[in-house]
Amino acid sequence: MNILVTGANGQLGNEMRIVSKGSTDHYIFTDVVEVEGVGTTLLDITDLDAIRSIVKAQDVKIIVNCAAYTNVDAAESNQELAEKLNATAPQNLADAMKEVGGLLIHISTDYVFGGDPYNTPCREDQKGSPTGVYGLTKLHGEQNIINSGCEYVILRTAWLYSEFGKNFVKTMLNLTATKPQLKVVFDQVGTPTYAYDLAKAITTILEDYKKEILNSQFSIVNYSKTGIYHFSNEGVCSWYDFTKMIQMIASELETPETAETFGTHGACEVLPCHSNEFPSPVTRPAYSVLDKTKIKETFGITIPYWTDSLQKCIENFKSL
Repeated sequence: MNILVTGANGQLGNEMRIVSKGSTDHYIFTDVVEVEGVGTTLLDITDLDAIRSIVKAQDVKIIVNCAAYTNVDAAESNQELAEKLNATAPQNLADAMKEVGGLLIHISTDYVFGGDPYNTPCREDQKGSPTGVYGLTKLHGEQNIINSGCEYVILRTAWLYSEFGKNFVKTMLNLTATKPQLKVVFDQVGTPTYAYDLAKAITTILEDYKKEILNSQFSIVNYSKTGIYHFSNEGVCSWYDFTKMIQMIASELETPETAETFGTHGACEVLPCHSNEFPSPVTRPAYSVLDKTKIKETFGITIPYWTDSLQKCIENFKSL
């Protein structure tokens, strides 16, 4: 089957490249920019005609949308661009899949929540109440996909990190190795998500969809598992706890050779602080733990505990 991946040079897109190796499916990895040494097909997903053209030319049956405008603070002053990338572009992808009877797998975010008070894990049917432009535009993207009438799987995730691109883990690895003291907020709670684990979950969904098509003798009209799902790693922590664990794992993995390259992490004093000590144009969700019951029961997915996945990611990063 021909599968198109957008945002292929980002964190999740790069992990999709990894998990797709050895697959019998044909993957078309697209982005708006090329990266040297990485095969990428240029595609602007804000251009519906361009999407239609590549879908037709490559006989695409599934799109995995890993592209988004993710700069939470900058979105406050760039609402038009954020809306274009987070809401209009997903609608374009949905329309293109609707026209060929295909499936859209779209990545959304815990930032669709946050405005209403709650202290239990967020379920898929919980009302969205975003506190900023980023969350609002991502919610609009979800709504546009649903309203398009295409077959879709929307995956809300949170606190994404990987060996690729800019992310919290790589930032903290650098800061704990170069700063004598570091303050990190303890009053925002959620669950980190290793992009590799999310990519593996996506491949499970892809296989399930293909199996359903096969069983329907390629006449599938409605995917029985269309809907919204939540995925993050298991467990709960604050950004402060996350940082302390990053520091601890990095310190345990240190050797004279890695210390020379990456620095020594244990000497940094990591202190908890309140969110108001770091003024931001956006009020971030104070509690954004996602309930993963639905995705586990529907697709039979086993989700790793967050510290186990963090260990694997840092080991991979240190070996690069």
